Amino acid sequence: MQRGKTKTMRNSKYWILDAAIKHQASSTKHRGTPGRCAFALYEVLLGLAIFAVGVLALGRAVENCLNASTLNAEEEAVRQILSNRMAEIQATPGVPDRAKEFKIDSGYGVVKLIQKSVSAELIEPNNIQLNGINLVTLTAQWERGGTSQSKQVKFYIYRPG
Repeated sequence: MQRGKTKTMRNSKYWILDAAIKHQASSTKHRGTPGRCAFALYEVLLGLAIFAVGVLALGRAVENCLNASTLNAEEEAVRQILSNRMAEIQATPGVPDRAKEFKIDSGYGVVKLIQKSVSAELIEPNNIQLNGINLVTLTAQWERGGTSQSKQVKFYIYRPG
């Protein structure tokens, strides 16, 4: 019995020693061959170039969003100017002025507001002319980046008399 135990212990001892040698051989094998466990310089540079292109594209997209937001705010200011003047004309009693011009600072530059009013001369189907109805045209003109921009609103207003 004693002999069998020793043989088993001896076998397990050799097995442990064999496993340790194999582990040491495999770890030196990976350390000894360059390029298998680490990235090469060209791989790092390629990854860095891809990252840089992505960051530049993202920066360009953010710039475009900011420009669009500014243009939208500028046009909203012009729409508000036109809307305010239209409400003022509708609320004022009497016939609107035939021609009037205003210069308004919108915060994005000076907006020139031109008001024109003409008799609408509308005729009903039975050839009866409708009096007291005026066609008012409001035109806003401004400069954006050296280019002339304009927006126009036309509406009817009735003033009896």
